Amino acid sequence: MKRAIDLVLEKDRSIISVTPQTTIRAAIEIMVANKIGAIAVQEGEQYVGIWTERDLLNSINKADFDVQHALIGDYMSRDIKSVNYDEPIYKLPDMMLGLFIRHLFVIREGQIIGLLSIGDVFRACLMERTRELESVSWEYYENWRWGRKRR
Repeated sequence: MKRAIDLVLEKDRSIISVTPQTTIRAAIEIMVANKIGAIAVQEGEQYVGIWTERDLLNSINKADFDVQHALIGDYMSRDIKSVNYDEPIYKLPDMMLGLFIRHLFVIREGQIIGLLSIGDVFRACLMERTRELESVSWEYYENWRWGRKRR
């Protein structure tokens, strides 16, 4: 069965990040250019948060919010949710749904090695389930008929 590390490797994409001093306008431009819904926030070698489309929606109605000048560090989520690299993929949807999150960092030996979206996770689970079903042998079931008479 696939694990979180397999999804990170299949994505073949490094984590896209900005610093806390990045303006929200600049972060949006990076996200649009990369077609992503979240961006990691990094200080030096450490990831210190995540900023998502949802964070933008939660901030936009605040009276003092100015997309041109507001800094990511003031609006990011600091509570980073993560999963160990060897976690089976079928556990990830439950974790994401239970925590009401759309992104999970993947950790290996204390280091963040990837970022998975809920779309990445559900796609992988569906593909894995399809692969499992395709591997089932149906040869003994070909002649089953629901309407046949019993003896």
